[in-house]
Amino acid sequence: MTTEFTTPLLIDACVGTTAAAALAQSQTSTTEASRFMTIDGGRIAYDDTGGDGRLILAIPGMGDLRSEYRMLRPALRRAGYRVVTMDLRGHGESSVRWKDYSAHAVGRDALALIAHLNADSAVILGTSFAAGSALWAAHDSPERVGGVVLLGPIVRDLDASAIAKLALKIGFAGPWRVWFWTTYWSSLFPKHKPVDHEQAKAAIARSMREPGRMDALQAMIALSKADTAAIISQSRVPALVVMGTRDPDFPDASAEARWLASQLHAETLIVEGAGHYPHTEMPEEVAPKLLSFIDGLRIEESGKSSMT
Repeated sequence: MTTEFTTPLLIDACVGTTAAAALAQSQTSTTEASRFMTIDGGRIAYDDTGGDGRLILAIPGMGDLRSEYRMLRPALRRAGYRVVTMDLRGHGESSVRWKDYSAHAVGRDALALIAHLNADSAVILGTSFAAGSALWAAHDSPERVGGVVLLGPIVRDLDASAIAKLALKIGFAGPWRVWFWTTYWSSLFPKHKPVDHEQAKAAIARSMREPGRMDALQAMIALSKADTAAIISQSRVPALVVMGTRDPDFPDASAEARWLASQLHAETLIVEGAGHYPHTEMPEEVAPKLLSFIDGLRIEESGKSSMT
C-alpha cells in the first residue's frame, strides 16, 4: 500500500548535499494550477511545471496525493526537467468513479497524459502500486517511456498474515476508515517524518472523506498484481529500484528490491532506515541517485543517436 505538496526541501542534489534548515514554509497544494485530462469517461488531475526540458511524469501510490513528490520536485526542476505529477484514478482531484482502477489502467492514463502534453516520451516515476503502472506503460509503449523509477514498488502479490487481513477488513468496515488509513499511512515513515507531515496527513484525510474516494482505494487494494508480475521479466526499459530497508509492506524489503532489480536488470538504491516513501522521508539520499540515473539516460540516448 501507500502515498505531493510543495514544501520545497532545498536539496542541492547535484552534489548530494542538503539544506534542511532552509526548508520553506509548508504548503498544502502544488504551486502549479491543477489541470485535467479526459479519458475513459473521467478526468485525471495533474500539474505541470512547464519548460522545454525532458518530461518527468510522477505517479503517487494509492491512498496518497500527487503532492507526494514535493521533496523531489525542486531538485528535478533545478536540473532543467519538466515535472508533471498526476493524481490516480479515484484520488485527489481526479474523478472518483471508474470502471477500472488497475495498475494497467493507470499505466494507460500515463501514456495518454504523455501524448496529451505533446511529449515524445517521459521518464515515469511510480510509487508502490503505481510502480506497476510505470511498468505497464513501458510494456505497452516502450518507445514513449525512456526509463522507469520504481519507489517502494509493490508489483506482485504478497502473502499477508491472517491478523493483517482481519485488521484490514475491520479498518475499512466503519466510519473510522479514513482515520485507519491515515494512521497506517503515517506509520510508513519510521525514521524521519517530513516537517510538513501533519499537513500532508490532514490533506489526505480531507480528500479521502469525499464521497467514493475510500471505496476507490479499497478497490485498488483488493486487486491482484499477478498481471503486473507476469510482465516484469519482459521489460526492456532502463529502470531504477528505490527501496527503504524498513518498508513494512515487505518481510525483507532489501531482498524484494534485489529480486525486482534482477528481473529488470535495474539499478538499485537501498535507503537504510527508510520506510515506504524513501523519496519523501530521505530526499537528500534519493535525489542524487535519481538525477544521476535520469542524466545517464540522456547520455545513453545521445550516444545512440550519434551512432545512427
